[in-house]
Amino acid sequence: MTKAATDAPGLLRANLVCMASMLVWATAFPAVEILLPHMPPMALTAVRMVIGFAFLLSLWLAVEGLAPARHAPWMKGAVIGGLGFGVGASALVFAQKTSDPVTVAVIAATSPVIGVALEVLLDNRPLHRWLVLGLLLSVLGGVIAYANGLSGLGFGEGALLTLLSIAAFTVASRLTVTHLSGMTTIGSAAITIGGAALVTATAAIAMQFLGDMPVAWHAIGRLEVVTMLVYGIASLGLSQILWISGVRGLGVGIASMHINAAPFYVMVFMLALGSAWNWWQALGALIVAAAVIVAQRSPPRGAAADQADRAALPEDHATAARMIAPTSTSRT
Repeated sequence: MTKAATDAPGLLRANLVCMASMLVWATAFPAVEILLPHMPPMALTAVRMVIGFAFLLSLWLAVEGLAPARHAPWMKGAVIGGLGFGVGASALVFAQKTSDPVTVAVIAATSPVIGVALEVLLDNRPLHRWLVLGLLLSVLGGVIAYANGLSGLGFGEGALLTLLSIAAFTVASRLTVTHLSGMTTIGSAAITIGGAALVTATAAIAMQFLGDMPVAWHAIGRLEVVTMLVYGIASLGLSQILWISGVRGLGVGIASMHINAAPFYVMVFMLALGSAWNWWQALGALIVAAAVIVAQRSPPRGAAADQADRAALPEDHATAARMIAPTSTSRT
């Protein structure tokens, strides 16, 4: 079961970490603009995962030494990362090739729904009205931010692949926190991204044999190499460390709401490449921010909670509480 922070400073820190994760992750989109003309999507995804894993592994060894890596549950981490982050990334690539952008965008905005559903079903998270309202606002903000200016919503193979991608990523995020809880954030990120690198590299090699567009290695110069390093180290490696830390602090449900503000961060970076300011994406991010705040409001306390609190008091305090508590007959 995920253990979210309950104190105000802890919640603030976890939310800021999730925001930072999305901000760093958003650097992927300008990078893709530069790299995609020279590499097919699956090969680019595999290169990103391999670079991200190399960075995380090096950082892990530098910070914690060799011993934790030698005794780490590599197989468990590889399965979580491979079937979660690896399959998720691969499915998203195929979804973008077989579907229209708005379908991918709208389904991607439902990530918080999957995250909250997992916590309700597996962690017995109470589904109070503030959480439901925050969830609805998050999806609304995500749809506005992702799908602005797009039309032609349709559901088919691409929609199913997008749903598979979002579900795999969300489940893997939760499993990283719950099943690798004895590891540090850097260590758990390293072994799971290692599994993702293995899956995506295998898929990329298979697609090359099946006739996918070859990598134009001759066109890759200094700019592309630097961009590739940023794509793997910052938007994946560093972002993943921040993301797992945020999930540990908030739970995967609330943390997933921050994903729907990502288009706003992407727009900020794309401004540097000459793109225009988009007020709809800014509005979407503002709604998502409101959703995160609303969803973390304390649920209303009922009579059962008050009774439980009185039962936990010492006998003399409990007696006093019963004396001053209103009885049911006083409300008639």
